[in-house]
Amino acid sequence: MQTHVAKRVEIIIEAVMERRLTEALTAAGVTGYTVLPVQGGSGRSGEWSREGQVGRAGGMVAVICLIRPERLDGLLEAAFRVVERHIGVVSVTDCAILRAERF
Repeated sequence: MQTHVAKRVEIIIEAVMERRLTEALTAAGVTGYTVLPVQGGSGRSGEWSREGQVGRAGGMVAVICLIRPERLDGLLEAAFRVVERHIGVVSVTDCAILRAERF
């Protein structure tokens, strides 16, 4: 089966910023994404969980996008404008997809 090169962008951000982020992605031409709750983790400020061990980080989400490589810069610019002043992490990895016409 043939696969196609794509980029997987994962953005971990405070849940209160989810709508602002997804609106920015849509305005940048991103046609699809998935939003998942983040249960907990550890970062610069130490460990946290949804139970609120660190109050501001208690409600985090992961927004995952699969896109064609040539569309990556526009997505990253849109995401950075939202993430730069808030708690958030953006990662980009190479991936392979089936049905490239959907991306």
